Amino acid sequence: MKALVWLLVLYAVAQAAVLYSQSTPTSIPQPIALWPNGAPGALGTSEADKPRLYPFIPAKKSTDAAILVIPGGGYQGVAIGYEGIQIAQWLNAQGITAFVLDYRVAPYKYPVEINDGMRAMRYIRAHTADYGIDPGKLGVLGFSAGGHLASTLGTHCKAGNPVDPDTIERFNCRPDFMVLGYPVIGMEAPVNHQGSRDNLLGTSADPALVHQLSNQFAVSPETPPTFLFATTNDPVVPIENSLDFYRALERAHVPAEMHLFDYADHGCGLCASIPAVSEWPMLLRNWLIHRNLLSQGAPPMPPAEPNMPAWPQGLVGPGQPH
Repeated sequence: MKALVWLLVLYAVAQAAVLYSQSTPTSIPQPIALWPNGAPGALGTSEADKPRLYPFIPAKKSTDAAILVIPGGGYQGVAIGYEGIQIAQWLNAQGITAFVLDYRVAPYKYPVEINDGMRAMRYIRAHTADYGIDPGKLGVLGFSAGGHLASTLGTHCKAGNPVDPDTIERFNCRPDFMVLGYPVIGMEAPVNHQGSRDNLLGTSADPALVHQLSNQFAVSPETPPTFLFATTNDPVVPIENSLDFYRALERAHVPAEMHLFDYADHGCGLCASIPAVSEWPMLLRNWLIHRNLLSQGAPPMPPAEPNMPAWPQGLVGPGQPH
């Protein structure tokens, strides 16, 4: 009898997961093409060649700040479900405007992925009035390889070209604050994640470029305030990535907060199913409030939910696994 009960329970859980994954596309807003007339460096005209931005606007705002969410995926795919859409929905529930980036990945190489991220930041800044956003409160939240892309925006972005005929390119792409979850930071051995490096730069990249995109070396006093979290025994991305970046921020006197969890995990998103790590969203909320990016009276965090699939059924885009 016990065996039968467990089978029924497992079946119910499986069915719920299927229904959850199938229901997600209906709750995803229509995407915005970053380059409506074709992206620079496009290899073709398919959906894989069209980077896009998904705007998630809360029903009631509790802040005029906004966050660009950049999912990870080793620059080989984009985990847009649990590291993108689900994060944006979590932010929306607290009254925060969010935008999720679906960017081009391998076989694309540098600088395409970085340019997609820069373009997304510039697009949002160009339309802050349309979304009711303070242009000085635009942050970025990146996971894993998305954390590398996010930290690249924070360390390498400069002001736009004021006379560019494309008016979006006139805006600054540097975020005003950064949130980095178990991020890839360094491209040089021994701390690098080899897959992210090879997918972004190729297997025979110029050592000067590899060093340039090892973002712990690019931190300056102009790097925005940063919140980091990771697990000390991350089996995919060495913890030294977070440690090196935090130390660089501290040396540059950039406000920074880091939380390391005594656990071994990579890629858990909100991490609701891992008690040892699941505290990080509350710590981030507190940090946002402390930095006046979220009101103390904002709605509470939503209840924890199972992770969405990495790529929701029925969705298409450049980060879709092949």
